[in-house]
Amino acid sequence: MDLPRRILVGQGVLEQLGEFLKGLGFSGKLLLVSGPNVKPRVNDQVMPTLTKNQFESVWYLAHAPGTKDVEEASSIARSERADLIIGIGGGKSVDVAKLAAHRMNLPFISVPTSASHDGIISPFASIRGLGRPYSHPCRPPIGILADIDLISQAPSRLLSSGCGDLIAKLTAVRDWEFARDDVKEYYAKYAAKLALLGAEMVTREAEHIDLGDKEVVRDIVEALISSGVAAGIAGSSRPCSGSEHLFTHALDLMSTNSGLHGEKCGIGTILMSKLQGKDWKKVKESLIAVNAPTKASQIGISSEDVIQALVTAQSVRPERYTILNKQKLDRQKAEELAETTGVI
Repeated sequence: MDLPRRILVGQGVLEQLGEFLKGLGFSGKLLLVSGPNVKPRVNDQVMPTLTKNQFESVWYLAHAPGTKDVEEASSIARSERADLIIGIGGGKSVDVAKLAAHRMNLPFISVPTSASHDGIISPFASIRGLGRPYSHPCRPPIGILADIDLISQAPSRLLSSGCGDLIAKLTAVRDWEFARDDVKEYYAKYAAKLALLGAEMVTREAEHIDLGDKEVVRDIVEALISSGVAAGIAGSSRPCSGSEHLFTHALDLMSTNSGLHGEKCGIGTILMSKLQGKDWKKVKESLIAVNAPTKASQIGISSEDVIQALVTAQSVRPERYTILNKQKLDRQKAEELAETTGVI
């Protein structure tokens, strides 16, 4: 099991970053990976605490979650002789920092500024240009510092997307159970239950979730962190990623860049819940309650792309056994599924 050593979640904790790093036993030079919009928001809080705790630092501004940014960040870490890489931002910056740290064999700290998916902690990075449509294995962050004040400032759509990624654990775990029963795949019961906690919280409390409430934001952040820990315990993305993610990856392969990852996962969960015989209507109601999309058209995805993604989803990762192995979809069945659930 490869797990974080320290997690700090709270309001105003970004100003404690230097002390947080000292508490983990770090010193030396830092590479801070962020985005051009995020750096101005955090600079005045980050630099005083790093200076106070005698850390040298250099910034790298990531523009896209692609191999070029990873290579440039790695090059700067090498030339500056960085001792630690910190990702400060949304999924893009965190994933670039995560993979750069993995390649340079350096420790990595995650400082998320939004909560749109569980990549803020998971041992996987979604980077374009690696020749694979799904996440690249990495080591998880040594530490996570999540400032609820900062995350609360992000657009509410990002939190809704995070809820979609949490709800996706319902179908992911069920797919894992199918793999356990049908092909004798290793199944970690505790990791599965841990992943389900966040999904059950969202579906149970969806009607009462106020995305403007900082306590609710904290609950969502902690649930996403727990999902990442579940993946670390399992040693794979199994508790967090199933047929609903295969559907999402199929859309990504088709260059369908519309929609956030968690939004597409939420829609995928509606579809796969129907296939699995689960309560897909409850999933749909929960997504609506947290202002997450339930129709492909809401995020600019065509009906044709949905059908094609359903037909090709299992081929994205043939080795990953899911409901799509049991319920093979041709074009007609895929279209019926998408229409029945109201996704198209």
